Amino acid sequence: MEPRVTSELLLVGSLPAESTEAAFRAGAELFGEMVFALPDGETGPRSAWVSYEREQLTRPNPGVVVVQETESPTGRPRHAYETPIFGIRDGVTELHFDSWPRIDDALDSYRQFRTLRDEGVIPAGLRFQIGLPFPSSALNAFKADYARDYPVAERGFEDLVARELVRLTGEIPAEDLAIQWDCAYETQDIEGVLAWTSEGAWERFAGPVTRLTRLIPEEVLVGYHLCYGTFPEWPMYEARDYSVLVRMANFAVANSGRRVDWLHLAGPRYLRSEDKSFFRPLVDLEPGAARVFLGIVLPLDGISGLRRRHATASRYLDDFGVAMYCGFGRQPGEDGMETMREHRRVVRSLASPV
Repeated sequence: MEPRVTSELLLVGSLPAESTEAAFRAGAELFGEMVFALPDGETGPRSAWVSYEREQLTRPNPGVVVVQETESPTGRPRHAYETPIFGIRDGVTELHFDSWPRIDDALDSYRQFRTLRDEGVIPAGLRFQIGLPFPSSALNAFKADYARDYPVAERGFEDLVARELVRLTGEIPAEDLAIQWDCAYETQDIEGVLAWTSEGAWERFAGPVTRLTRLIPEEVLVGYHLCYGTFPEWPMYEARDYSVLVRMANFAVANSGRRVDWLHLAGPRYLRSEDKSFFRPLVDLEPGAARVFLGIVLPLDGISGLRRRHATASRYLDDFGVAMYCGFGRQPGEDGMETMREHRRVVRSLASPV
């Protein structure tokens, strides 16, 4: 099977731009010849990632109760343990969500994408990329009685995803679309570091892989973003090594029910750039025709850091592209455009002599 993604760079999702149009224009200008797809930057209310699902999708549901509001002095959660806590209302056995606001935003973004492409701002041949959270990430506020509430919430969410994938792929031509499943809480769940979850972590990842990805038409590009999140630190949790992400990636390739076109595996913190034990599990990666992108671009150590991590990873994986550790819309820095220019310079450095 010939790969359909061959680029050297993946833009994971969020970008430090003020609007969708600004993200598209900057992405096209700086990265247009380096990527296979452009995300809309996940700006505005989506800039805090799955807090968008918590506030716009889950909180308004009549079957959901707020057990505890955030105790943050700012009124906004500053880390994963400061988010509001939700539960399922007594007597409710099924949740129904009418529609997914994230899909409404995606369709609006695609209309802007198409207009800018028609104007020649976005290069022909680039796809529109949308990142969609997996259930554990989208539903991370159900902490009051997780063993009881999460299965109910997950069933309702998966039913919503199935319906909304039909709407998304019905309105965006398959040849224009690239869908990325974003998994951050899933990886931490499998690592056993989330205090509120219960047994069954692997199934909370594996089940949606087998049930949801097969619903996406074959002509649409599909990828998985596997990382440990950046709320509030880069990363939230530093893994022992790549073994969990490799296991997850291999399962996704083998069990998605359709081809997987790319895999994004986040890397270590900068202090472990030359830690061969971290990168060694990459020898067991079985990506098939999927393009592998290692999330080894960090906002802290620039060109020299990327080159160190790239050299270490190359001991165990012959061919791969690179990406930021995660989306970088929340990356430290006052000038978003300069942040993106720096990202371009750092990635471009791999093609230059040391």
